[in-house]
Amino acid sequence: MKSITVRTPNDLVIEERQIPKPKKNEVRIRVVSAGICGSDIHIWHGHNPFAKYPRVIGHEFWGYIDAVGEDIDEKRIGERVVGDPVVSCGSCYPCSVGRPNVCAELQVIGVHRDGGFSEYVTLPAKNSHVVPAAINDDDATMIEPFTIAANICSQLNPTSHDVALVYGAGPMGLTSVQALRGVYGVKEIIVVDRLEERLQMAMESGADRIINNTHLDLAEALVARGIYPTLIIDAACHPSILPEAIKVASPAARIGIMGFSSEPCIISQQGITSKEISIFSSRLNSNRFPLVIEWMQERKIQPEKLITHHFGYQQVVEAMALFEKEQRHCCKVLLTF
Repeated sequence: MKSITVRTPNDLVIEERQIPKPKKNEVRIRVVSAGICGSDIHIWHGHNPFAKYPRVIGHEFWGYIDAVGEDIDEKRIGERVVGDPVVSCGSCYPCSVGRPNVCAELQVIGVHRDGGFSEYVTLPAKNSHVVPAAINDDDATMIEPFTIAANICSQLNPTSHDVALVYGAGPMGLTSVQALRGVYGVKEIIVVDRLEERLQMAMESGADRIINNTHLDLAEALVARGIYPTLIIDAACHPSILPEAIKVASPAARIGIMGFSSEPCIISQQGITSKEISIFSSRLNSNRFPLVIEWMQERKIQPEKLITHHFGYQQVVEAMALFEKEQRHCCKVLLTF
């Protein structure tokens, strides 16, 4: 089989590998399509602290089950499924409280173990979720990205009374905007970014207002417009954002952080406690695939609005370079296997 492998940082190849055999309680998926994520770029360049090399990358993928391991019903062969990349132990404290995404022995497909940028991939059977026929192929590839939005929203509990501020109009920000609009019906959604083209994508995804903060003080701009966000999502992940979010937030607001920046930031306890602000962090997803599949079936979200490019897997270097460098016009890039 052909697999896209990062052998060492900055050394990405398409190589021939043996087709893996599913182990006990596993299934094997013949991959049809996979999406490129920023974390794939980070692994390629050696900037992901969790990755082990060599690594077949890719954690957004779907396909058809073509083999099953011991203790898995052979009737599952032929199922059209999407893979959840979160592989957990099921017995540690986080797992016991419904948070397998931060399992003490967490393995992420495409990071700690080989992923879906390959003609075949194996994973625990419980991590394969049936994709109904009503969901088309491109949308199936987008299920995993929307689980990230579902996870942060599950912690923030958006309501129709909220005024939401979303930092960043990249894939994480845009999936969050669609969820806030189509699923939770929040009162108002404001998106801030420094790229006009991305801000237009935000409008198409359901934002009510867009703000380009390249040359303005966001806090002053919001106060001037009488806007005090009750719900803030940081999908841009720069260390300067959290202090600013605390400053602009309404009393009793909730702030959700989606990033992995290792750079320190300075925040004031007084700024948090004086408003009794709640701050949440979110990593990956905790069993959100069935929920997102339901959203898609009910057309509460529109994944097609985020897909800008398609490539065959043989063009992976070109596809990843485009995703990394052409942020004005490129959002989600899908690879066909």
